[in-house]
Amino acid sequence: MKKLALIVTLFASCSVWAAGSIEAGKQKSATCAACHGADGNSPVALYPKLAGQHEGYLTKQLKDFKLGATSGGKQGRYDPAMSAMAIPLSEQDMADISAYYASLPISENSTPEDVVEQGQELYLAGNAERGITACVACHGPRGNGTSLSGFPKISGQHADYIKLQLQKFASMDRNNDLNEMMHDVSKKLTEEEIDVLSKYVGGLH
Repeated sequence: MKKLALIVTLFASCSVWAAGSIEAGKQKSATCAACHGADGNSPVALYPKLAGQHEGYLTKQLKDFKLGATSGGKQGRYDPAMSAMAIPLSEQDMADISAYYASLPISENSTPEDVVEQGQELYLAGNAERGITACVACHGPRGNGTSLSGFPKISGQHADYIKLQLQKFASMDRNNDLNEMMHDVSKKLTEEEIDVLSKYVGGLH
């Protein structure tokens, strides 16, 4: 029954998002290009690639950044730069920008040979003995996530960015994940495992 309620909630939350315009989003995303690249593939590894990300996920993050600013960091997701950028955005602006970036192709990364074996084991199987859920359960075998459930696409993402987010989830510096799922997984990973997973998922495609 709880699972059914969760699914209904997720579908309801998706239904209230404004419909985004790709053309309008292209115009509105001009200021985003400085950090995330004109094509949504950021040239700096600490800034995420937005190209090809699920539209609903991008919209949620923008809303959370705005909430992080208006709540003084007590709710949503707070980042000095992104929260400041999100404050003036309307829901329509967020929808348009998200639609634009979601329409763009993400550039592919490769997985370093020395992390393939350990990374694949963690990603596909997790570690039952330590209570670590397999990443594949939510993000899928190719790291594409699921748009309706709100799980982001992580394949092709910068390893440095993935690593930073796992560290933030572990420390609760970032806590806008559903039911603290990412916190529960990340806090059980060693720094070596975080590094390996971050490098591994970037090459999934």
